Amino acid sequence: MQMSLIASPLNYTGGKFRLLSQILPLFPKKINTFVDLFCGGCNVGLNVKSKKTIYNDININVYNLCNFFKNTDSKNILKQIYKVITKYKLSIASKYGYEFYKCDSSKGLSEYNRSGFLKLRSDFNSKINTTFDYYIMLYVMIVYAFNNQIRFNSNGEFNLPVGKRDFNIKMEQKLIKFIKRLHEQDCEFSCIDFRNFNIDILKKDDFVYIDPPYLITCATYNENGGWSQNDEKDLLDFLDILDGKNIKFALSNVLASKGKTNEILKFWLKNRAYKTHHLKYKYSNSNYQTKDKISSSNEILVTNY
Repeated sequence: MQMSLIASPLNYTGGKFRLLSQILPLFPKKINTFVDLFCGGCNVGLNVKSKKTIYNDININVYNLCNFFKNTDSKNILKQIYKVITKYKLSIASKYGYEFYKCDSSKGLSEYNRSGFLKLRSDFNSKINTTFDYYIMLYVMIVYAFNNQIRFNSNGEFNLPVGKRDFNIKMEQKLIKFIKRLHEQDCEFSCIDFRNFNIDILKKDDFVYIDPPYLITCATYNENGGWSQNDEKDLLDFLDILDGKNIKFALSNVLASKGKTNEILKFWLKNRAYKTHHLKYKYSNSNYQTKDKISSSNEILVTNY
């Protein structure tokens, strides 16, 4: 039976949920172990049929949060979420309505939630978590943060401002489905640099999906030199090694975006026999800081099969 698509409750920059209908049909039909090497919000790994799934991401906070969801009952998680919301006096507009908080849906709930959110953020960053679970605090903070994004500064502190939204019924259902899918899967999480991933564990029917930071785009993961040209070259070398071991892979990336061209990727593809699938790029959650959210971009999926 075909699995119904599950969207991650983590609004990760560059998440691939809206491209799944184009990406998934290009994947191998038979997958033993699926490796989501830069899993982010896990949108791809959640929706791939495989015997086993390995989610990997170098962001320790994402790793810990997803592991927490994997190993915790959803009813208990929801109970704790509402305890945190109550403790920090945050809104639940789906229950009480916008008028209760003296706000309207167009302007959002940021004015009402600001003080409670800043207190929650301060407590989280100070590691004050003796009463409420640390990962519950993190998830609630993400929900009430600007555009539900995840961002930490160089000191490891969550540094996004308050957003316009709150924990609504849609988010609750998305979280429940996410946790249920993780519990159903034979999956594990790891938090290592891709260069340290042990490819010797992979066999013929295993498959690696790679959705790295895009070298030529602007996003939170590229702030402060988060992804360099050397990283790009090392990743492409890593893919060549996979190919040399007859391990199937698929790489998501962009060849061109907003007048920029990824020359490293372009040169690499020119000298390889890999297949390049051009996707219809139109998903607007990649960068909330730009006004032109659906500007044309040459988004591709590269496969070695």
